[in-house]
Amino acid sequence: MAWLKSLLRFIFFGNYFYGICTVALSIEASVQQLYSLNTYWYYILLFAASTVYYTKAYIGVTTTDKHNKRSVWYLDHKQLMIWSQLFLTFIIIIATLFIFKDVWKQILHLQWIEYLLLLIFPFVAVLYYGIESFHSEKINLRNNGWLKPFIIGFVWGGTVTIYPILFHCIEYNEPYGITLFGTLLFIKNFMFITVLCIMFDIKDYAADYNQQLKTFVVRVGLRKTIFYIILPLCAIGFGTFLIFTIVRHISPIRIIINAIPFILLITVAYSMHRRKSILYYLAIIDGLMLVKAICGIVSFTIF
Repeated sequence: MAWLKSLLRFIFFGNYFYGICTVALSIEASVQQLYSLNTYWYYILLFAASTVYYTKAYIGVTTTDKHNKRSVWYLDHKQLMIWSQLFLTFIIIIATLFIFKDVWKQILHLQWIEYLLLLIFPFVAVLYYGIESFHSEKINLRNNGWLKPFIIGFVWGGTVTIYPILFHCIEYNEPYGITLFGTLLFIKNFMFITVLCIMFDIKDYAADYNQQLKTFVVRVGLRKTIFYIILPLCAIGFGTFLIFTIVRHISPIRIIINAIPFILLITVAYSMHRRKSILYYLAIIDGLMLVKAICGIVSFTIF
């Protein structure tokens, strides 16, 4: 079983699982909004870009923290991950060329709102890692503890909810319109990912406390974070989906299936009272994204 554990660490520590989740959630969004799927080059680009983006934060690890198994893993597999980054970057370039060679004319004639939606999520993603301002001060949203989960949720929500439809409209030369359905689905995904990020901050409580990074759990404690922040955000996320189902006249079986990820989310939140390993957080907490995508796809394709 040692090989299986090594494989799981490669998939989760190497951030390839994030790429898988991004693709799965994007497919779910297309299915739920009754659009055909994007080209396979689009999903290849999405997978590669997500993996490269998340790996950037760890590829430069130079000091060993024996208590941080992910950092230790990156130091032990540094050369492998450098080659992975280079290969995935090459894939990003190739996929981008194949995508834009057929749609560059359409992109030149987009409406201002379409340009805004196209650029705002990458821009915020760049701000998350940090950029130099005009005053030579680094703007880094990642260091804002309470804002960080909402930033991540916002970027994920836009990437997996808005982008699939926006690129579909660009490909088929159709106008993109902001709809009630799409907005509610965006809020649902936004809240779901935000809650996962807050739960992940629980893992980093000790380090964040020592670094004076004011995350929710550092500010208010574990119990209040669960009952006053995580549970209300879950309610907002699922509540927007219920509105979505009412407007769309969704069948009860679809509602039940789509409720499963939120029930699991609350269940896992309660289990956070006990400290878990990093692999648990990556496999179970982040795994809820894949469960959500599967439930959404199954409910809207089979039932």
